[in-house]
Amino acid sequence: MKSITIKGSERESVGKKATKALRNAGKVPCVIYGGDKPLHFAAEELSFKDLVYTPNAHTVVVDLEGGKKYDAVMQDIQFHPVTDSILHVDFYQLFKDKEVTMDIPVRLLGNSPGVRNGGRLLFRKRKLAIKALPDNLPDFFDVDISKLRIGGNISVSTLLKDEFTILHPENTVVVQVKAARNAVLVDDEEEDEEGAEAAADASTDGGEA
Repeated sequence: MKSITIKGSERESVGKKATKALRNAGKVPCVIYGGDKPLHFAAEELSFKDLVYTPNAHTVVVDLEGGKKYDAVMQDIQFHPVTDSILHVDFYQLFKDKEVTMDIPVRLLGNSPGVRNGGRLLFRKRKLAIKALPDNLPDFFDVDISKLRIGGNISVSTLLKDEFTILHPENTVVVQVKAARNAVLVDDEEEDEEGAEAAADASTDGGEA
C-alpha cells in the first residue's frame, strides 16, 4: 500500500489553551496510539490534503523533528461542524508483526452487460473493512463487472484471500444489477432457447414444404 509522509513536531502541552493556539496557527493536533504510550504531535493542516481528501487508502509515515519516524494508519478524524477544517486526527501505530484493521476502497472494472441492457447498477459496498499485517494491505479491491447481468451480483466470497481477513459476511453483496422498467431481460439461456425455437420452426416449415 502507498504511504504518505506527515511532518510534524511533538506537543509538550495538550491542554485546551495550547490546542486552540495550534489551530489558530493552522496546525492540527494529533495523537498516535498503539505504542507504549500515546504520542501527541501537531502538523500543518495542508499536509493532510492527500490523505483525507481522496477515495484511496494510504498508510502514513509520521516524521517528527529529531528524526523520529512512526508507521501508522489514520483511525479517526474530526472536522469543524461549520468550516469543515480538521480539528483532530487519531493514528494507530503499525508494527510488521501485528495485524491492523483498515477500510479498503472497491474499484469497479469493465462494463456490465446488464447495465447496457437497461439494468440499474447498485454499488452496495464502496469500501470493505479488512484485517491484515501492514505488508499485506491492498490498495484496492478490483471487482470485474464485465459479466454482470441483470439480476446478478458479486459478493464478498469472490474477494477472499489468504493474505487478509475481510470483516464482512461472505454473502455480503458488493455490487449488483437490478432490473429497471425499460430493461431488456436477455441472458445466455434465453438466447439459446430463442435459437432452438427458431431452428425448430425452420425444420417444421421445411417438412411441410
